[in-house]
Amino acid sequence: MPAHGCAVLGHATRPEASGAAEARVEQDGESRMMAEDVRIGPGRRPRWAALLAFTAITLGMQSGCALFGRKPQLPKDGSIRAIWVTRWDYKSPADIARVMENCRRAGFNTVLFQVRGNGTVFYRSRLEPWADELGGRDPGYDPLSVACKEAHKRGLQLHAWANVIPGWRGDGPPANRRQLFIARAGWFWRDAWGRRQPFGWYQSLNPCYPEVRKYLADVMHEIVSKYPVDGLHMDYIRFPNEWNDSYPRGATVPDYPRDRRTVAMFKAATGRLPDQAPALWSQWRADQVTRLVADIHKAVKRARPKAWLSAAVGAVPEEAKRNHFQDAHTWIARGHVDAVYPMNYASNLGAYSGRLANWAAVARKIPVVTGVMFDKRDERTVAAQVARARRTATHFAAFAYNSLFERLDSSGRPIMDGQSASRARLRQVVLPQFRRASS
Repeated sequence: MPAHGCAVLGHATRPEASGAAEARVEQDGESRMMAEDVRIGPGRRPRWAALLAFTAITLGMQSGCALFGRKPQLPKDGSIRAIWVTRWDYKSPADIARVMENCRRAGFNTVLFQVRGNGTVFYRSRLEPWADELGGRDPGYDPLSVACKEAHKRGLQLHAWANVIPGWRGDGPPANRRQLFIARAGWFWRDAWGRRQPFGWYQSLNPCYPEVRKYLADVMHEIVSKYPVDGLHMDYIRFPNEWNDSYPRGATVPDYPRDRRTVAMFKAATGRLPDQAPALWSQWRADQVTRLVADIHKAVKRARPKAWLSAAVGAVPEEAKRNHFQDAHTWIARGHVDAVYPMNYASNLGAYSGRLANWAAVARKIPVVTGVMFDKRDERTVAAQVARARRTATHFAAFAYNSLFERLDSSGRPIMDGQSASRARLRQVVLPQFRRASS
């Protein structure tokens, strides 16, 4: 099964106000002007004027908070039991209905439904072309619309899952010239010699560019403004700069992005070159990802204030920041995300428990939904990890749907394969746990 954005466990600060703070500043400014207008005589200000000013400021603050201050709602029993449904898990409306029914019967209450993989999408978009998995054209139905309908009629929350930074993935260029790889070639990572990443894995957009951040925020805004989703789930919200098979064996992954414009932006901000200040260079790149998260937060909350904005994050946050410039602690501190999903994919229970401890303090601030790897794992280990996640932070997420359930062929029959026996054992041992939790 293809792994998602945080399957690699090793998987980044100019201070910014959160959306709520910015709204309050704007409203407070208006209120102060109102207060100045009620002065009587030069320098004189009666008590009623002061009271009016105080009231105006208070109302202004409340109005400013109205846009961003509504918290998303947990499922009725207070526990998030989520599952990732990848873009390979459905082809038709009947597939989507079957997926949602299986999730309901299994005891899940939140479905993370993948709708963007690599600059192509699984919904009717004015910004991005249809996914190649659907033939690169309108399939005659809208998968995200169908998913919302099928999930909601079963009492499930539906969160649109989007890979954020990846802009293309393929063995060669896309056929569709609207695709970003061709239409916005200058937005992609390049090394110090001007070369793009090799074909064969994700090729990434450069979040250091303001126009890239704006574009990605617009893509996320389109999703939450057009569809009645309960949340937006960000994956690959980091630098996907780990080694993969697209690089020659033994090769070192270049230090992306080293194009002239990015280096010039860094020098303008810091007065240094990357090789002169490696730690500052890393922090600056982390800051650009944080700015992107902040932009997406504003876009989502303007369109749908009560929607969840969550992020798949590395299980060891210090490693994720050092290696992939993913600064989850800053996102949480600034209120940019409503929940985090640490990808705790350790197969050893001791290592898994140690990574759970990384998030104990965070769980007192926002929901921490521990990601548990189900794919090709021993059912007793999975059951123990889920139980430990629920005791520690209440919430968990299963990676992924196809680890528990077969996909369907064109006639609607389950596709049995070498993993079917493992799926059956997981269903037999683990699913009763979920059902007890949901009853």
